[in-house]
Amino acid sequence: MTAVLETQNLSLQFGGVNALSDLSVPIERGALHAIIGPNGAGKTSFFNCLTGYYRPTSGVVRFEGTEITGLNAAKVAALGIRRTFQNIRVFPKMSVLENVLAGGHLRATSNLFAITFAGPRFRHTERQLRDEALASLEFVGLVEQANNLAGDLPYGMRKRMELARVLIAQPVVVLLDEPAAGVSSVERAELSSVIRRVHELGTCVVMIEHDVDLVMEIASEVTVLDNGRVIASGRPQDVRTNPDVIRAYMGRQRQ
Repeated sequence: MTAVLETQNLSLQFGGVNALSDLSVPIERGALHAIIGPNGAGKTSFFNCLTGYYRPTSGVVRFEGTEITGLNAAKVAALGIRRTFQNIRVFPKMSVLENVLAGGHLRATSNLFAITFAGPRFRHTERQLRDEALASLEFVGLVEQANNLAGDLPYGMRKRMELARVLIAQPVVVLLDEPAAGVSSVERAELSSVIRRVHELGTCVVMIEHDVDLVMEIASEVTVLDNGRVIASGRPQDVRTNPDVIRAYMGRQRQ
């Protein structure tokens, strides 16, 4: 296996605070890789460095062997690295379908005005993206909600809609920031099933998640952060019994 996305000696400082310190994390092609750790461990800061929302203070980010350190978020997304956020980003007054179509904007050949008023090539692009948006919604189990307002969806369905919006971009790597946070047990099972299926398509999935049981169920690799540093990395069953991880995060009751 080779790393599709990796960091080498990655550090991030805010003033005198070290948010990340010397992180070297390889994410293998085709993996379902979980990033876990206590609150304030640096997990979201790590995602923000990977996706161009933060510029690291030092170190390197590579995608498919090419350095992408410091590229802005739009350029990183155009490469095929797409993410969701802890706080769901929804256009509540737009339909579910329109929200998903927004995820395909980097694949469009022109702006919306040109697609609407220009020739057949642009109208074909519009039809193709609409068909792919509907396919993404069907994949996550929301195609029947396509014409409903996104703001009317229950929280768990919004999470799946956001994932559909990522999938229309045909990403190489999908980064999920706490996908199971705030959902019911039924919604958790639905999300878990969708994440597994995304992974089975061959897409590399990286997720931040506090639900350790979910991580242990579906992840192939786990990296544990504490105070901005990697304290353990490996197979879920090995990480779960690591004494440093138990002390820092899981608690002795999980032994």
